[in-house]
Amino acid sequence: MAVEASPPTMFSPWPDRLRHSAIVLLVAGLALVALVVFGELSPTRAAIAFVFIAGAALVPWRLHDVVASREEVLGVNPVEAPAVRAIIAGMPDPAVLLDRAGRVIHLNAAAAQLAPALRKNELAQFALRSPEIITALREAIATTEPRRATYLDHVPVDRWMELTIAPVSVPTAFGGTDYCMLMTFHDQTPLRRVEEMRADFVANASHELRTPLAALSGFIDTLQGPAKDDAKARERFLGIMHAQATRMARLIDDLLSLSRVELSAHVRPDTLVDILPIIRQVGDGLEPLAAERNVKIEMDLPETPVSIAGDREELLRLFENLIENALKYGASGGRVAVSLTSAVTAEGVPEVRVAVRDFGPGIAPEHLPRLTERFYRVDVGDSRAQGGTGLGLSLVKHILNRHRGRLLIESVPKNGATFTAAFPQVKAPSVT
Repeated sequence: MAVEASPPTMFSPWPDRLRHSAIVLLVAGLALVALVVFGELSPTRAAIAFVFIAGAALVPWRLHDVVASREEVLGVNPVEAPAVRAIIAGMPDPAVLLDRAGRVIHLNAAAAQLAPALRKNELAQFALRSPEIITALREAIATTEPRRATYLDHVPVDRWMELTIAPVSVPTAFGGTDYCMLMTFHDQTPLRRVEEMRADFVANASHELRTPLAALSGFIDTLQGPAKDDAKARERFLGIMHAQATRMARLIDDLLSLSRVELSAHVRPDTLVDILPIIRQVGDGLEPLAAERNVKIEMDLPETPVSIAGDREELLRLFENLIENALKYGASGGRVAVSLTSAVTAEGVPEVRVAVRDFGPGIAPEHLPRLTERFYRVDVGDSRAQGGTGLGLSLVKHILNRHRGRLLIESVPKNGATFTAAFPQVKAPSVT
């Protein structure tokens, strides 16, 4: 049922307490005038009485106004201001602002995603259960000094996180200062992984270089000692030394090539190159190895030129690694198929794909994600016996990255493997 509004009066625009005081004064004034008119009260005494009544009616209203204003001032917390909330929300890293007791004042979306248990106006210690976080937070609250902590977060995946707690001085309403705690979280996982990769790389490179060097040193000592006059042993040892020196030279060459490609990774080649002659050149150059392994290289290439934006020397190295790997590790299949096709990605981008397929034993699925890691080998002994350095596919991946391409790997155990280098297709020049 609709409620009718009360009719407006002359006091309607006034505040409630002031309106009530005005009504009291009006009634009192009328009463005093009546008393004066009937001779019951002198005008002087009536005026004095009206002054006292006015004071009694108006002073409580002013006191209430002052008290209300003071309560409003006391109730305003500077850190609750919309500007502070907007600053916390705009920070790219997870950020949480706490009061001195450790209760959450503000948190941004990244912090809510990192720690879903965080709630506004609740203690952060209950939501962040890592001992490193709790210890650092307690120390920061007790000393009002910055604290840092590193911890391993296992949910939803393992991540190394760095926590920084910075006390923030906040002015109070009446000239004092208080402290809040600004917690920010930084994901250190990429840096940790890079550091682990660097350490692994140094260890693997040292090991790979130490092995042929140890062999060379041992055979040199043997030739200088017991086998100095043994012509047959000398010939055999010299052959082994030559193979080890070749392996070491190839490893150094691969390391230098990988370094050069990484240094120029941000610069995309802009020279148009026809890749068909490059593929044929690589195939012709590997014919002796194919004949030695009793493997036939089958080329299925178009007759018309296929141009991409690329670096000729890097493309030679790329196709050499792919075809040579197929000859070495898929020799039991008796043939290696090299084909070139045009395709379109899932995003509708046209590309040129060069596939190198062998028909050998294939690769187990658990090895596929790691094949392009430096020095990663499916079979270490077989790879070294084949003269591999463990850097070939890593070099292929980096060359493709520089050309804005991608490497596709498909394999079924006992049914061979296919390595496909996909390059963005060059748009045909417009005809005016």
